[in-house]
Amino acid sequence: MTVSEKKNLLAVAVKAAHATGDIMRRNRLALKKINEATQRDIKLELDVRCQRKIESMLTKAHPEIAVLGEEENAGDIESELRWVVDPIDGTVNFTYGIPHACVSIALQQRLAKQNKYGENYETIIGAVYDPFVEELWTAIRGQAAKLNGKRIQVNDGPLKEAMLSIGFAKDKKTMDYMIPYFNKLALKIRKPRMMGSATLALTYVACGRFHGYIESKVNLWDIAAGGLILECAGGEFWRAPRRKGEHSYVVVATNGRIRKQIERICGPLDPDGVLKQPLPVKSKR
Repeated sequence: MTVSEKKNLLAVAVKAAHATGDIMRRNRLALKKINEATQRDIKLELDVRCQRKIESMLTKAHPEIAVLGEEENAGDIESELRWVVDPIDGTVNFTYGIPHACVSIALQQRLAKQNKYGENYETIIGAVYDPFVEELWTAIRGQAAKLNGKRIQVNDGPLKEAMLSIGFAKDKKTMDYMIPYFNKLALKIRKPRMMGSATLALTYVACGRFHGYIESKVNLWDIAAGGLILECAGGEFWRAPRRKGEHSYVVVATNGRIRKQIERICGPLDPDGVLKQPLPVKSKR
């Protein structure tokens, strides 16, 4: 795929993100229809409406490219190219009128062989739009990440100066797993933050507002675009697929400097117990 073709595909994603952002902005303070609600999550009719808006625009421009979305899929999501879409990341915030949510659109391409993270696809284009502050993050793999057209880069500050976003996912098990990380890290960093949008956490690391973001269970559509944007801004987007849950990941996204420091304090973020651990040292008799 040529650079020109990638730029054209990014323009399509940006146009769809702006159109969906307009819907979000008009409805921020409106009474919203809830399709489904649990103790820790909400699904809105607007989630579905926004996804279908994105789908219609993407498939009209490129009917040959499938869409893998949070709300539904369109086409063969195992094909050579696929869009990965989260129409509203930060739905709970949005439900309560909190202006911290965004649209996330990524384009992924099938790899010839799995990468070091065990993935069969890599993101080659990413667009994230926050309609409430009119901020648009974009990236094409191999090029610089941008915020509203201006090049961005990570903040290379150390852990003791870090603004660290910590996510707690949606179920009790993941919350119980993350609370010790929060307790251990809170006193070692400048400030922890829990803001309710994985995608915006990633883009905030990319543009230097945060130094890192960690979460033990997050979905591909939450991180595909933001992860690429972070990498293109000079950061480290470390992740590992979860054993259970298709398209589910554990994520440690940083400025490239603090992941090892976090691991020294807390141990690796490894809720499934799949990473190699050092053997215990035997006591001398």
